[in-house]
Amino acid sequence: MRRLKIYLLVSVVVVIVAIGATILSGNAPVLGLDLKGGISVTYEPVGTPKAGALSETLKIINNRVNTFGVAEPSISRQGNDIVVELPGVKDQAKALRLVGRTAQLRFRPVLAQVPPVPAAAASAKGATTTTTTPPANEKALQAAVASCDSTQIQSLLTANTVLPTTPLENDDANNCVVLPIRSSKDRLLLAPVNTKASLGVPPGLSGGDVSGATSTFASGQGYAVEMTLKGAGLAKFNALAAASFQQQAPRNEVAIVLDGVVQSNPAFQTGSFSGPVQITGNFTQGQASDLATIINYGALPVQLRAIDVQQVSPTLGSDDLNAGIAAGIIGLALVALYMLAYYRVLGLVVILGLGVSGALLYAIVSGLGPSLHLALTLSGVTGIIVSVGITVDSYVVYFERLKDEVRTGRTVRSSVDRGFTRSFRTIVAADLVSLIGAGALWALAIGSVKGFALFLGIATILDLVVSYFFMHPLVSLLARRPELVRMRGVGIAAGLDVPAARA
Repeated sequence: MRRLKIYLLVSVVVVIVAIGATILSGNAPVLGLDLKGGISVTYEPVGTPKAGALSETLKIINNRVNTFGVAEPSISRQGNDIVVELPGVKDQAKALRLVGRTAQLRFRPVLAQVPPVPAAAASAKGATTTTTTPPANEKALQAAVASCDSTQIQSLLTANTVLPTTPLENDDANNCVVLPIRSSKDRLLLAPVNTKASLGVPPGLSGGDVSGATSTFASGQGYAVEMTLKGAGLAKFNALAAASFQQQAPRNEVAIVLDGVVQSNPAFQTGSFSGPVQITGNFTQGQASDLATIINYGALPVQLRAIDVQQVSPTLGSDDLNAGIAAGIIGLALVALYMLAYYRVLGLVVILGLGVSGALLYAIVSGLGPSLHLALTLSGVTGIIVSVGITVDSYVVYFERLKDEVRTGRTVRSSVDRGFTRSFRTIVAADLVSLIGAGALWALAIGSVKGFALFLGIATILDLVVSYFFMHPLVSLLARRPELVRMRGVGIAAGLDVPAARA
């Protein structure tokens, strides 16, 4: 009996300490995309990816997503598609911009600045009707870009007859390209990464030449990005710096290109670097951080395109959460009323046990949320609600076995331990089936089903622990009080449907 009292005392202390620590630390369950709002993007590969390329792409996107500090981001494969879910993202445009940068990162020599797209041409791009006659100088423009003739390009692009839909704005590594600047209406004529000898500029670099980048604060210059290059990359960058440093703007610049957009085009301040390359440009803290993220995780082995973007508003997520909480409260209230009506005093044991399980589950989810990015999703809530039935079944199995023992003529006190020993085997077997199912779902399923499996598994393990260390000791203590056993209409004997049972 002393052992059972220790078990019960330890159970109560653990619950109090867990809840107290959760409250004092300010932790709370981290909500997922469908409960908190956020964004979900589905990408598909362009062309046929090489073996292992998608797995490497998943790692890079995961690293990129982690820079947002998002709790429980979900990056998963569905066939060849990649699904990225970011719950609780406030700046969804920024998330799309950074996560969606799927092209190869390149550092390209700048040959010339190109005027913005003419207003007339921009209007034509947005029109619902298009002309069937291409502009007369489009072929000449394409030829000028192919030969990197910056003078001819500037002359041709000032003509209002040039449509912006001409296939010049791409990130072809082997040819000159005209690309827009992210922070400006102007565009840049860029040399090939695999540069042509006739241009007189060294080759550019790719993201593979970079080993890392961090945002920092440079005294006197503000926020900056420090980029570390690999051995071969540093040599190529120094060759580009030496050739460009003394040139007139913009030929003294290097364009950092991702996804066909010039993210930044800093000018060389020196012709040689011996260590990390510092990139400055009147950045804000956020801009420097974004640029460092793009440089770190810009190069993907597979080109991706977004085929589906779903944005869940915080209001809709809040409605789902409130509906889930309401359903849970109603369900628990109905279960509590039924247990009290059917098992009388023993029904209180069920209610207290559910409270202990719920408190421990809350503490676990709250503690693991910030540390392991464990988020509570709508499917997770469903798993918890299903687990309530599994937990209540454990009490029913025990009470029904106890009822059978008492009906053979044994006292309630002598039946408690004997009934638990036999019923606990059934409880373990039933919970193991649930754990096997949850484990199989976790291992084989994708998306929200994983959340269902995870929380169902956690709640099932807690059911085993609470059954052994709380349910049995509490029932055993109650059975040793004759007044609770024989209490007319509501006592343990009445709950076991054996009114004549002896304490």
